[in-house]
Amino acid sequence: MASQNINVGTAANQGDGESLRSAFIDIRKMFAEVYNQTYTGDTQDLSGTSLAIKESQLSVTNSAVDNYILSYDSASGGFTWVEQFDGDITSVVAGDGMTGGATTDDATLNVVGGDGITVSADEVEATVDDSTIELSATNGSGALRVKDLGVTTAKIANDNVTHDKLEGRYTALETITTTSGTINLDAATYAAFNLTGTLTTATLNIQNIKKGQVIDILLSGTLSSAAITLADDFTTSTINKVGSTALDTSKTNLIQVLCIDDNDSAAILTYAVADYAVNTTV
Repeated sequence: MASQNINVGTAANQGDGESLRSAFIDIRKMFAEVYNQTYTGDTQDLSGTSLAIKESQLSVTNSAVDNYILSYDSASGGFTWVEQFDGDITSVVAGDGMTGGATTDDATLNVVGGDGITVSADEVEATVDDSTIELSATNGSGALRVKDLGVTTAKIANDNVTHDKLEGRYTALETITTTSGTINLDAATYAAFNLTGTLTTATLNIQNIKKGQVIDILLSGTLSSAAITLADDFTTSTINKVGSTALDTSKTNLIQVLCIDDNDSAAILTYAVADYAVNTTV
């Protein structure tokens, strides 16, 4: 029901306002609604004892649901529904890997230190066999690394590095079908290169090889008129041949290259050539 207007007249005792009985009837109707009473007649006994403000009587921003209470907003001058919770958290218990807790007020939880483990803001360090491994958001850009303390380097347990854990420079094979010009062999990505095409005049350019690394170059294609040259991407280098076997263009050949020194201004590579045939007899 909308609010009822009570006409009080133009001035006191003018006789042009609403009668007392009519005015009180309107007041009774409005109180009946406030106390959630069903108004059936002007002589009805209104006996409500509890206020019952209905959602339809309020200017609210969302519907009432369980665990919401009406809250008055002084800025807007109206009511809104605000979510309430059943009660405060009574305690916080640290789980695995943490210490601290609380039964009242604020709770503080810390990462467990333990034997050889140091924890601070954005950083965790663990000392293992006199070396420190750290995970830091500021020193190392969040990457796991061995901290430089001038002590023994970190160790990997015996027999725990598998073939799958090695990078491509030690495990991968690249098949190449290019037959002439400069053919780049990236030793950072592959350990072996299989040239399957009909090679003519070609330069095999070895790139990114490291000291102590050996690469295999298999010439399994046709070499009838091939002229093969070895090169590298060092600024200055020496390429030495080992042994007297030369490239045999009538056979399948294997060239093995060993990097003796990867100093960019004084690199040293050695290579050896051998021909072979498919044979299961040793």
